[in-house]
Amino acid sequence: MYRDIGMKKGIWREKKVGVFLGGISSERDVSLDTGNAIVKALRGKGYDVVEIDPDHDIAQTLQANPIDVACIALHGRYGEDGCIQGLLEWMKIPYTGSGVLSSALAMHKALAKKVFVDSGIPTPQSKEISSDQLDWDLEKLGMGAVVVKPSNEGSSVGIQVCKEDATLKAALEDAAKYDTSILVEQFIEGRELTVGVLNDQPLAVIEIVPAEEFYDFTAKYKSDQTQYLCPAPVSEEITAQALEHARAAYRTLGCRGVARVDFMLDQDGGLWVLEVNTIPGMTATSLVPKMAKQLDIDFADLCEMILDDASLQR
Repeated sequence: MYRDIGMKKGIWREKKVGVFLGGISSERDVSLDTGNAIVKALRGKGYDVVEIDPDHDIAQTLQANPIDVACIALHGRYGEDGCIQGLLEWMKIPYTGSGVLSSALAMHKALAKKVFVDSGIPTPQSKEISSDQLDWDLEKLGMGAVVVKPSNEGSSVGIQVCKEDATLKAALEDAAKYDTSILVEQFIEGRELTVGVLNDQPLAVIEIVPAEEFYDFTAKYKSDQTQYLCPAPVSEEITAQALEHARAAYRTLGCRGVARVDFMLDQDGGLWVLEVNTIPGMTATSLVPKMAKQLDIDFADLCEMILDDASLQR
């Protein structure tokens, strides 16, 4: 059942577990959903769990209310970008997931893309644009239709597909509200796939079928029309390639614990890595738990396995 991804051990069962949830990013509400689901699961397995909703006084909070280990369920800035990981390293509190550098690299989409290119991982053509230099058109970019993304946001915040100059201008101005670094990426026409990786082992491939053209924030969290096909209805060859590329991307960024790698499968059967999410959504109906279920790992056991791997940076 748990072969190749580590037996669950419950090594933190007698310790105080702090689940970090909420936070101050634009993804606060999503993080609360993830964190509350993890809290419920771990308490159900007998853990001594406290909820920690961090703000700018988090260091003082942890000094006044010590914990033994941190389970990070924060999405977006300050929680997924290496900031909280650095604080926990400083305070010598073991934590779940990727370390400082891996978290920062994965969160910064433009830098992660450069690492993928240097490592030979297939990823769409892209260009990083500064928020103070927005005078671009599609011809000047030379990529055809593009996807505009703030480099340091998740959950599809600020992301838009642009197929004409008028929408490009508006998308760049909108992305600049979120970040000084903007990633402009070649739009790949095709199917959206995603692969979870747990403790260096890829889990399964899911195909995401949104009702609209683009899998944006609304499609992810507010629509009941989006379909999630697990396992993805693709060939064995495509499945094997997706699992291989997912692990390569995970390793290239130096990830740890659980992560999710997002892909586009183009109309010619080519796979393209878009990004790596080092703290993917973790409710009972989120994508990684759906993949784990394919391996007969239920949600509570999955949460415990993630917690078991908590440590200081290795």
